[in-house]
Amino acid sequence: MSRLTKRRLKNLVLFIPNMILLCGRLMTDSRVPGTERALVAGAVIYAIIPFDLIPDMVPFVGQIDDTYLIAITLLRLMDRTDPQIVREHWSGGGDVVELIRSTAALAGKLLPKPIKRILTSRVESATRREGRGGLGPLLVARPGIEEQRRPD
Repeated sequence: MSRLTKRRLKNLVLFIPNMILLCGRLMTDSRVPGTERALVAGAVIYAIIPFDLIPDMVPFVGQIDDTYLIAITLLRLMDRTDPQIVREHWSGGGDVVELIRSTAALAGKLLPKPIKRILTSRVESATRREGRGGLGPLLVARPGIEEQRRPD
């Protein structure tokens, strides 16, 4: 097994625990608005509970919905606060902002549309309660991402 493959496997195994740790740190940061803290807490609870839309006992597939919900919740948080706040609390490798964006996009492609719609509506509904109208696009396609992909 190559060194790169080992590093990627380690990152994959640690992704959800690192995201939960990041969320815990963000929930205690006074610069994060209360509504966003509540949404982050809800995403963490959803990820920890083993019985959800796709049960976590189903290897890999069971973690996709958890990953997607955490990622879109963090995208929303970064839209309402400075992304640097998220970077300050990240203990994993790489740029967490880009990681969250690419994770949300990939997980969103892997989820069945009805489940994706349910999870996205949970994040959008908080904005509607705040009276700000619709949330707008959570994920924005950015040209050139495929060209920037690094070879293995």
